[in-house]
Amino acid sequence: MQPIRLIKGFLTVGIWTLASRILGFARDVMIASYLGAGPVAEAFLIAFSLPNMFRRFFAEGAFNMAFVPMFSKKLEGGENAEGFAREAMSGLATVLIGLTLVALAAMPWLVLAMASGFAEDERFALATGYGRIAFPYILFISLAALLSGVLNASGRFAAAAAAPVLLNVVFVAAMVLADAAGWPIGDALAWAVPVAGVAQLALVWVAAKRAGFTILPGRPTLSPEMKRLARIAAPAMLAGGVVQINLLVGRQVASHFEGAIAWLNYADRLYQLPLGVVGIAIGVVLLPDLSRKLRAGDETGGRHSFSRAGEFALALTVPSAVALAAIALPITSVLYQRGQFGAEDSLATAWAVAIYGLGLPAFVLQKVLQPLFFARENTRSPFYYALIAMVVNAGIAIGLAPVIGYLSAAIATTLAGWAMVFQLWRGSRTMGEAARFDTRFLTRLPRIVAAAAIMGAVLWAAAWALEGALQAPGLRYLALTGLIVLGIVTYFGAGGLIGAFRMADFKSALKRTPRG
Repeated sequence: MQPIRLIKGFLTVGIWTLASRILGFARDVMIASYLGAGPVAEAFLIAFSLPNMFRRFFAEGAFNMAFVPMFSKKLEGGENAEGFAREAMSGLATVLIGLTLVALAAMPWLVLAMASGFAEDERFALATGYGRIAFPYILFISLAALLSGVLNASGRFAAAAAAPVLLNVVFVAAMVLADAAGWPIGDALAWAVPVAGVAQLALVWVAAKRAGFTILPGRPTLSPEMKRLARIAAPAMLAGGVVQINLLVGRQVASHFEGAIAWLNYADRLYQLPLGVVGIAIGVVLLPDLSRKLRAGDETGGRHSFSRAGEFALALTVPSAVALAAIALPITSVLYQRGQFGAEDSLATAWAVAIYGLGLPAFVLQKVLQPLFFARENTRSPFYYALIAMVVNAGIAIGLAPVIGYLSAAIATTLAGWAMVFQLWRGSRTMGEAARFDTRFLTRLPRIVAAAAIMGAVLWAAAWALEGALQAPGLRYLALTGLIVLGIVTYFGAGGLIGAFRMADFKSALKRTPRG
């Protein structure tokens, strides 16, 4: 994949992910308005997190990290890639159907494992009911993720990147319909989850068929290729399990503080915007590209792709992190504060946003560094690193909870993220030229940080000057928009002047280039 096409791939995924995240904001603003941080909101958020937790194993997480490099190499080598994908889908579907049946029966225990603080109040029964409705989503979204991996490996990113938009479209439509019909909003949200999963699966299946891959599950077989896939995927799934333990620890801590699960969830959505647009785009595009280059023995090309991915990621996420920390309260109050979501909720959410923001570059760098391991079919090392990060996360979250309350979960997430990045970076030092950032990256990184710092100072001063407008009902949206535009202009202006990047790099990536 040529450098321009590599960045075009990032932008294709990023733009569609941006559309999904914007709709996700609309979804969360509506949930906050209808349900606030009350028991129905927290019960639904825990119920929805259950299939999403297992999704990290079977969707864009561990399974696909093992499947995509193997499929890419078969595709590149002219082998029977479609047959391999069909076998993988059959095995995955079998495992997921069994998992779903077990989870439906064990739902009360799963809810307690996620949020033991619910045990003594109405949230427990609500979360159990919502969980049983929502959990089958894991089957549909995981099969959709496998098909997305097929599309991404063949250089087709649009349909797979567009699929998540459907989730938020279905959610928003469900709330609008429920409000008009007088149905319970929580029930409508729960039923929207599996409906969205079916819609996403249908979209990518049709796209894969149009791309020449007709993949339907059949009787599962334990062929040598499936055994190899399982051996590669198992350590990555264990690593994914460690990540989920980190999330469990955070939710367990939050469940003992009223409203905290909702506050952390709304904060999570804000920092997930740049993380999704940049980090997921890089992970989706870089992994198959590195796999192809390593198969061809192209260390120089691999290094260039790796360096441009890191440069592109940090050029967009460092300023995002600074902005989330500098104007966290204006962002949360303008976006969320209405209906059942009050000023105290805005302040509590803003603290979490600022803390998560400091970890944003770490979360994105993980997406850049992990493909170095997965492209070499090395899933063991990230598992061991994740174990250490888990210890860091649990120690901080549980240890600080009696002192600072729910914010210990956010601090633990951020510090564990940086611990993971350090280990991935150190572990990649023995991987040769393709795992080393080039001179251009090392020259531009401090300039990117300097440009972001300048932007942060300007934003902080502007937010102070616009405090009244940011609180005025008729002006706050305009004031926040002005802050965002000011931040963009300041960052790109300062960055261009000090050589943090060239605007031509971004412009050329948006131009059409021939395939080849």
